[in-house]
Amino acid sequence: MYKIAVIPGDGTGPEVIREGLKVLKAVSRIANFEYQTKLFDFSGGRYLKTGKLLEDKDIEELKKYSAIYLGAVGHPDVKPGILEQGVLLKLRFSLDQYINLRPVKLYPGVQTPLKNKTPEDIDFVVVRENSEGLYSGKGSFSNKGTKDETAIQESINTRKGVERCIRYGFEFCRQRNKRKKLTLCGKTNVLTYAWDLWQRTFDEIAKEYADIKTDYSHVDAVCMWFIKSPEWFDVIVTDNMFGDIITDLGAMIQGGMGIAAGGNINPDGVSMFEPIGGSAPKYTGKNVINPLAAISALQMLLDFLNEKKAARLVEEGVIHTAQKLKSLSAGKMGYSTQEVGDLVVEAME
Repeated sequence: MYKIAVIPGDGTGPEVIREGLKVLKAVSRIANFEYQTKLFDFSGGRYLKTGKLLEDKDIEELKKYSAIYLGAVGHPDVKPGILEQGVLLKLRFSLDQYINLRPVKLYPGVQTPLKNKTPEDIDFVVVRENSEGLYSGKGSFSNKGTKDETAIQESINTRKGVERCIRYGFEFCRQRNKRKKLTLCGKTNVLTYAWDLWQRTFDEIAKEYADIKTDYSHVDAVCMWFIKSPEWFDVIVTDNMFGDIITDLGAMIQGGMGIAAGGNINPDGVSMFEPIGGSAPKYTGKNVINPLAAISALQMLLDFLNEKKAARLVEEGVIHTAQKLKSLSAGKMGYSTQEVGDLVVEAME
């Protein structure tokens, strides 16, 4: 019996989560497993009404769940940074979700902006460190508000944090068992402190994985090769900031935000899975948003729970459905949000 915490969130989040839960209900029957869900309102709408964000007691309750299924958090009437720090980052940090896992996979029938590239060319995974770096929230101002103001944003990288991320990358690459190649993405020529630590740790751990080929590429070069030769990549491991940037580029080459999902992983604890497209408030309530990214996030959640048959069925349902849509973009699919969810269920059945 899996206990799944559901955070529908803001904007179109509740709409795509509704379709994901529809798929979950169907696949649990087909693959024969049981689950329970509980809804949690950690949204911008709730914050505007009550002033409350994520509290310590909420974290303690969430620790009792098998996984978290997140729609989106983001409200146009809430100042940027409040929800990100008070909900999303607090969830990741408090639950020690130290890996952000982002598959970049082009499905058959889905258009990519890259000329002459096929699903065989675009199939890799980014392993992003998710709890340190520039996102640790450390820094300071001096002379704030004056012409001599200085703002310092600190990138915090610990040996423990770097090592566990890199080791996860090697293990994931071995388990994935495709090209068995792990690329370290960094900026060793300029960021000489943090990336000296990353490179040394990477080289040391690589000695334990003789079956995995390794290489290194600067982050700017990775962006270029994503466009020119995405087939070069298998698994990429990188820090928090660079991972945030290159995974959005990855989403575009796999067909757009309408298909892109990600996981915030604690291998030994509670992990959280979500579509990465955000709350898209302008489409709220119109029944036109694409739910396939949220359904793909559900597929990742099931895979994490080791429900491999169910995960495979959901992915096959997404692949089948994606080929029927006129576009992955909101309002251009040729189907409503609800109808796309129905198509995935029909395909699985």
